[in-house]
Amino acid sequence: MKTLLQLNTSLFAEQGHSSRLAHRFVQVWQAGNPDDRVILRDLAKDPVPHLTAERVQAFLAPAGERSAGQEAVVAYSDALIDELRRADVIVLGLPMYNFGVPSTLKAYFDHVARSGVTFRYTADGPVGLLGDKTVYLLATRGGSYRGTSKDTQTAYVEDFFNFLGIRDIRFIYAEGLNLGQEQQQAALVKAEAQIGRLAA
Repeated sequence: MKTLLQLNTSLFAEQGHSSRLAHRFVQVWQAGNPDDRVILRDLAKDPVPHLTAERVQAFLAPAGERSAGQEAVVAYSDALIDELRRADVIVLGLPMYNFGVPSTLKAYFDHVARSGVTFRYTADGPVGLLGDKTVYLLATRGGSYRGTSKDTQTAYVEDFFNFLGIRDIRFIYAEGLNLGQEQQQAALVKAEAQIGRLAA
């Protein structure tokens, strides 16, 4: 039995294209793996606070010297990391906003990347500590950016998960969603066909 963590990052919650594709992926996955556990975290409904100097200081403070407020900050981050650590499979709905990832996802990344917890520094550079997991990314874009210099998402998200030690990363793209109804429908149908192959 595996644990699947679904991360929705669309500002439109379940109504966003990326969230709908992520839900579809999970539906297909569950049909073939009915005993697997699914954890859903929707960053629109339950946004992660953006990083502040105070939150960073809480992460850096020694365990026995934290204030009550710092303990709460660290406990919140620990809960996010625990979900991530327990997941064998991560399904991430990833819309593109102004050529980048949603700010709520960046905030989430900032809370799960912690030295000594999800990665550590060595003489040879950083080493990720989260280990063997598979990430499926449902990347939705209004325009067509894959393979161009304007696609700042793909390398960034790959680099981030690699940094935590997660290297099996698979993208499913749905692009051109704002280029007319016909283009949108074709892109979504193509993405769902890929989901059918990868999630089954």
